[in-house]
Amino acid sequence: MRRLLVGLTALSVLAAVTACGSSGSDGKDGAGSSGPTTVKVGIVPVLDVAPIYLGRKKGFYAERGIELELAPAQGGAAIVPGVVSGQFQFGFSNTTSLLVARSKKVPVKAVANGAASTGQDGADFAAITVSKDSPLTSARQLEGRKAAVNTLNNICDTSIRESVRKDGGDPSEVEFVEMPFDRMPAALDGGQVDAACTPEPALTTVKAAGGKEIASNFHDVSPDLTVAMYFTSERFAAENPELVGRFQEATAESLRYADSHPEEVRQILTTYTKIPATLLEKLTLPRYPAEPDRPSIERLAELGERDGLFDKAPDLDELLP
Repeated sequence: MRRLLVGLTALSVLAAVTACGSSGSDGKDGAGSSGPTTVKVGIVPVLDVAPIYLGRKKGFYAERGIELELAPAQGGAAIVPGVVSGQFQFGFSNTTSLLVARSKKVPVKAVANGAASTGQDGADFAAITVSKDSPLTSARQLEGRKAAVNTLNNICDTSIRESVRKDGGDPSEVEFVEMPFDRMPAALDGGQVDAACTPEPALTTVKAAGGKEIASNFHDVSPDLTVAMYFTSERFAAENPELVGRFQEATAESLRYADSHPEEVRQILTTYTKIPATLLEKLTLPRYPAEPDRPSIERLAELGERDGLFDKAPDLDELLP
């Protein structure tokens, strides 16, 4: 029931594609002489997407004739059907959700990198966290416990399973509970869950309340883990290659700018999250490489197959830019 957001199937998505063509497209990829092309992008309101907000502010998209409309969603698995149906022209998703989609023959295509692990165990931008009063001190102790993830069968539960496995535990014994990232700190404090997958800014919020980090789950998959990417539908890419190219260029420039201007990343975060300004300097920023790391994506595909997210890992050549 829970694969790719509660029953997303290839048939239902392909039906949506047939019913809903790519929006905003004309003979020139939607970029007519009357003004910029409005592009709607489904995003998850976490630190990973700071570059696209920053790029919009700095004019990197406007310079290429693109007016961005950013639409927040709970997770990448929710954004996939929106992109394929034409509700969004582009989307932001964790890599595992894209792998699950491709394994179901859902026609998605990554077009730009999103965010990557810092490569530092114990100092990553995401972690498995517990409350200040929790007796848990290691990932293997999650056996028989509840762990919060933003959507089921995505990079959070995949990476938590790997942390448990590496620590000598049985990942099949972990119970995953779905909730938005911004609800996780309160859920930990209230005892609704025993642990949570908390990327920034939720990670800093939990630590500010006295919570503890027990594992760097993204790092446990790969130190260079490509956590998320921007993507579109195969149909939209085929019908709008010039617009997709401009979006890729603007996003790459935004990633490079964000990587070299960390203080501006911290400031832009206050415009779309609830992180208090007093916590900004405590945030651990991800890396924003211009290109995805294929070996780390291959590792995610192996884990997805091992943990039953799909029967056979998808062809990465069909997914990656």
